Amino acid sequence: MAVQLLKHDDHPPFADHKDLHKVIDATQLGNVTWQCLSIQYTGERPEHDAPPWMDREYEVWYRDPHMMAHNMLANPTYKGEIDYAPFREYDALDDTRRWRDFMSADWAWQQADEISKDPNTHGSMFIPIILGSDKTTVSVGTGNNEYYPLYASIGNVHNNVQHAHDDSFRVFRRQLFHRSLSTILSTLKPVMTEYEVLRCADGHFRRVIFGLGPYIADYEEQLVLSCTVKNWCPKCLASRGDLDGGGLLRCREHTDVLIHENIHPDTLWHEYGIISVLIPFTNDFPRADIHQLISFDLLHQLVKGAFKDHLVDWVVKYLRLEHGTKRGDEIMSDIDRRIAVVAPFAGLRRFPDGRGFKQWTGNDSKALMKVFIPAIEGHVPQDMVQFCYIARRNVITEASLDQLKDALARFHHYRQIFETTGTVPHFSLPRQHSMTHYADMIRLFGAPNGLCSSITESKHIKAVKQPWRWSSKHNAIGQMLLANQRLDKLAASRVDFAARGMLIGSVLSRAVAALQRTRAQTVPELASEVNVPYLRRLIRHFLFSQLFRNDPCNPEDVPAASCPRHNGRLHVLNSAAATFYAPSDPSGIGGMRREQIHACPSWRNVYPRNDCVFVNTNSDLEGMKGLEVARVRCFFSFRYNWAATYPCALVHWFDKVSDSADEDTGMWIVRPSVRDDGTPNLTVIHIDTVYRAAHLIPVYGPDFIPKDIEYFHSYDAFRLFYVNKYADHHAFEIAS
Repeated sequence: MAVQLLKHDDHPPFADHKDLHKVIDATQLGNVTWQCLSIQYTGERPEHDAPPWMDREYEVWYRDPHMMAHNMLANPTYKGEIDYAPFREYDALDDTRRWRDFMSADWAWQQADEISKDPNTHGSMFIPIILGSDKTTVSVGTGNNEYYPLYASIGNVHNNVQHAHDDSFRVFRRQLFHRSLSTILSTLKPVMTEYEVLRCADGHFRRVIFGLGPYIADYEEQLVLSCTVKNWCPKCLASRGDLDGGGLLRCREHTDVLIHENIHPDTLWHEYGIISVLIPFTNDFPRADIHQLISFDLLHQLVKGAFKDHLVDWVVKYLRLEHGTKRGDEIMSDIDRRIAVVAPFAGLRRFPDGRGFKQWTGNDSKALMKVFIPAIEGHVPQDMVQFCYIARRNVITEASLDQLKDALARFHHYRQIFETTGTVPHFSLPRQHSMTHYADMIRLFGAPNGLCSSITESKHIKAVKQPWRWSSKHNAIGQMLLANQRLDKLAASRVDFAARGMLIGSVLSRAVAALQRTRAQTVPELASEVNVPYLRRLIRHFLFSQLFRNDPCNPEDVPAASCPRHNGRLHVLNSAAATFYAPSDPSGIGGMRREQIHACPSWRNVYPRNDCVFVNTNSDLEGMKGLEVARVRCFFSFRYNWAATYPCALVHWFDKVSDSADEDTGMWIVRPSVRDDGTPNLTVIHIDTVYRAAHLIPVYGPDFIPKDIEYFHSYDAFRLFYVNKYADHHAFEIAS
């Protein structure tokens, strides 16, 4: 930049990186300084050889959550994305309740009711502080590489925007945790009982009252938060030996009574699962009960828990138990091959080696969950082929809650096959037990997607891992905190610049010419390219259906010679974009989703790719009743009589094997459609009838699949397919 400006006798805005950092540090926008809390052990000490941790000072760095909440509330970026009051949402058609964003659920409503009873706070806006914490590791090759970040947000923002030591050290570590949280949040305590006036994202000033909201954490973290013994439930008193036997809900008042009755700590530990020497940090704040505030955790309870750690591992154990280690491993190898040959799909990661990756991430588990059920079918008893996707919906209705309860009952019924076969000796699993609380928590806190540890895990990259990599790795914490503060200031400055109209337009415009493979330009050329000699007849039948919409005749029954004829040029495309309403996907504003559907002769210079689609054939019927599945051979468009332009798709239809979904997997089964003469059932359709992309997984059956099949052979090498309703949230809605 300096060289370019030299001829104009001008200089760049910053001399070097130090000058840039100096300007950022002087920026007041988004400036909330870091503070340090120093804590040291003050309990009983041994007379000799005290462990080092008793003398060490522990630093906790934090920023005032009160001021951070001020900034979030006033951020104009959130205008239109904040709920200023609790509300209840009902379906306009049947007047049934719906749960989605946090403020649409009952807990916020109940808190607002309590606030309104106090004349000093009546009429104030309620701002729940949602917390989340999760230990993260930045490197496995250096020494002190573990950090324990605490994240906070306000619940008013919409969902679419959010080793071993002795016993005394473990107790001290937990006390340090609760003391730190209490101190960090202390500036919020005065404004939990007396309102303050704040400016909001829409520019209006409101009286506001803060309160502690749900806490996002995995199971181990939930135990620390609730001062509960391991293998007990932090939300209810169900016995750890029989969690599915149920129990009364835990509450702050009940725990306090038990402790104040001077019941022996050993009794509290073994009979109630209570660690009596610890006090939850929430006890220092009004209207806060940690047992109620612990939220669901889809990532660790369902995805990594019930699916990855349980279902996947149990299948491996069952196969080895049933067939012996050698044969069991051979079957698992075939299951891995089945997973590897699944056809590609937008947003669905591939597994070239099946389950063979070293470290499972949350995204790995989510992706494998979408293809695992069809892969094990035929190798395990049918009772093992069950799963549920309902809790991951972004909008929950009363009907959804009924389905959730029914799915949970079926899950408990069908999982018995693992017990009867000796795979699992006894069921008392905290992460599976947690699912029994989901319905109640949805009513309290809204859709689970808004409160999940995947949110906090995703923050680790920006808040911890990247700043650590940017640091010198020596005394890294100060450098990491400074990097975070600078990034926050830059983000706040960008919002301010945008509000002032300073970011309209672009600094640099560049025209990039995309090289595209030459495709056919006439009907005969396209017929030869896609190997469909009778393509001209299909186009004529298509034109008849478009020009004579009221004619009761089936276009295919009309002689081709009597149908309109197209002799002009056409334009062939390698893909088409489908945009559709997907309210159950975190897919952007208003629930709109956009995906690319491919039909090209060479994908990544390796193989032809022809995706499958859902075609809307009867909009009056719900789900698969009104949809058909087809595979796109090509996309093309042409102009007829220099008037209308017709965007089209040449498709190969699939027939449904049955009038309903498969009972074992819950998925519809289809097969490629053929005509009476044995030729593929092809049709030219208007692109407007294409709803969205569909994903098919072969019905593998009990036989091993050939080892020379690749994933791009999937749609051609098999004759029966499951319509994969687990491909994404929206597919689950329409293909169930």
